[in-house]
Amino acid sequence: MKTSLRIRAALLSVLLLLVLTGIWQIATTSSQQTGQTTMTPEQIEYAKLMGQPIDNAAPAKNNGFPTPRQFAETAAHALAHPFYDNGPNDKGIGIQLAWSLLRVLAGYLLAACVAIPAGFLIGTSPLVYRALDPFIQILKPISPLAWMPIALYTIKNASISAIFVIFICSLWPMLINTAFGVANVRKDWLNVARTLEVAPLRKAFRIILPAAAPTILTGMRISMGIAWLVIVAAEMLVGSTGIGYFVWNEWNNLSLSHVIFAVLIIGVVGMLLDLVFASIQKKVTYVE
Repeated sequence: MKTSLRIRAALLSVLLLLVLTGIWQIATTSSQQTGQTTMTPEQIEYAKLMGQPIDNAAPAKNNGFPTPRQFAETAAHALAHPFYDNGPNDKGIGIQLAWSLLRVLAGYLLAACVAIPAGFLIGTSPLVYRALDPFIQILKPISPLAWMPIALYTIKNASISAIFVIFICSLWPMLINTAFGVANVRKDWLNVARTLEVAPLRKAFRIILPAAAPTILTGMRISMGIAWLVIVAAEMLVGSTGIGYFVWNEWNNLSLSHVIFAVLIIGVVGMLLDLVFASIQKKVTYVE
């Protein structure tokens, strides 16, 4: 039954993809036929800056929104040479992704090292919870990008500032979910541990942590999604390298095909990261 449902769902997904691609093809083809592929004012200005010829009468192949075929050619070329490096503003998609993942991993691991122990402490101590809750409630709603000017001023390094932003945005979901999971461990288990005089450290690792693991993993999963979301915007601000900078640079080059390709890559990588945490979460989740 489950196999049949998966097959039908996959077929429906393929059908939807074909329909969307067909709509895309019809829209871009009709646009070119009606002469809307002539150079836009922005493209004219860019051509003037680059010293390129300007011809509003003849439609250009790469002007305007790309067709599915043009997009496929762009994606194939980018995937065929993902690690080329021709200078600061011309790097392959593989290099850009590697820089983004490295920053996300660094900021995320730093946040985990702080949030999980702190959440554990908050969840086991009502006093600490009441003392820290006002600070958490004030800092949690602040947009991570609002920290970027402060980070750039104090750290004076664009790449480390981006890592700091990832750290800030990853901190709160892990902290809150860890505290919630630890605070809601079944009292019966804790009473048994107290009766058996289990040492505090042993109780933490053998009872509290396994019981709270599903909730902690949920917080880590949410944090990873937010971190990957924020790194794109952060790299648009700090520049130099990364998938966010790649999107912004290609937009400045008026290459919509590369922009769309990068957007899809961002979505695929985000989906893969989420699937990793989803599989780990299933392994630590148990049903009574």
